[in-house]
Amino acid sequence: MSYTLDEMMTVAASRQLKDGAVCFVGIGLPSAACVLASRTHAPNLVLIYESGTVETAPEVLPLSIGDGELAATATSVVPLPEIFSHYLQGGRIDVGFLGAAQIDRFGNLNSTVIGPYEAPKTRLPGAGGAPEIATHAKEILIVMRMSKRGFVDSLAFRTSSGHLAGNGERKTKAYPGHGPQALVTDFGILRPDAETDELVLTELFEGVSAADAVAACGWPLKVADNPGRVAPPTETELETLRALNARTKTAHAAKVTLSLN
Repeated sequence: MSYTLDEMMTVAASRQLKDGAVCFVGIGLPSAACVLASRTHAPNLVLIYESGTVETAPEVLPLSIGDGELAATATSVVPLPEIFSHYLQGGRIDVGFLGAAQIDRFGNLNSTVIGPYEAPKTRLPGAGGAPEIATHAKEILIVMRMSKRGFVDSLAFRTSSGHLAGNGERKTKAYPGHGPQALVTDFGILRPDAETDELVLTELFEGVSAADAVAACGWPLKVADNPGRVAPPTETELETLRALNARTKTAHAAKVTLSLN
C-alpha cells in the first residue's frame, strides 16, 4: 500500500511506544501516534493529557487538551496541579511526547520566540507544560519535520532542556529524566550518541538517503555507520490510522448544538 510521509512519521513514532508505558501526550501527531499504538501493538498504553485526563481512550483525535473527548473516555480526571506534582514530578511518566519550532543537536527545544526575546521576529505558542515534561519524564520522544529553520545550530531561546551541552551535562546536573531518546523526522530517526549525547541519524525511511537528511539539517548532522531502514507501515497500521483520521474528520465537521435552557 502507498502511504504519505505524515503516515510514515506517525507509524514510526507509534512504534517507539512500549505496551504498558505511561505516556504524557501532546496534541496533533503525538496524539495520533499514541492512539495508533494503543490500537495495534500497545493495547495497555496509558495515555495522560496535560488537562488531567488519565487512561483516556479517544475514539477521535482531540482538537486541544481541553477537548471533551478526552474527559469522556478517561477513567479519571484529576486537577492539573496533581498531574504535574504527583504524576510527572513523582516519576510516574515513562514517555513525554514533545514537538517544538526549533531543536538543536542535543535535543534542546524552543517553543517561545524566534529572534531576540525582547523584540522577537516571531512569538511562538510558549512553553505550556513542556519544560516540566522534558525535565521529569523518564524519556522524551520528539516528532518534527526536518528543515534548516527548525534544526538549528543555536536556539533563539531554550524553552525545554534536552541534553543541554551534551557529554553527560544533564546527568551531572541531576535531571530526573533521561531526556530525548528518539527524534522522529520526515527522513528517519535520530538518537543520542552514548558518549556525547549529540543526536545522530541512525535509521532512514524507505526511499530516503543519508545525504538528503544531512542537506536538510541546520547543523552538520552525523550519520551512524550503516544506518538501518525503518520498515514501511503495515496494512494493519495504515488501516487503523486512516480509520482514526476518517472518524476524526467526520466528528470535527459535525455541527455542535448548544442548548440555552
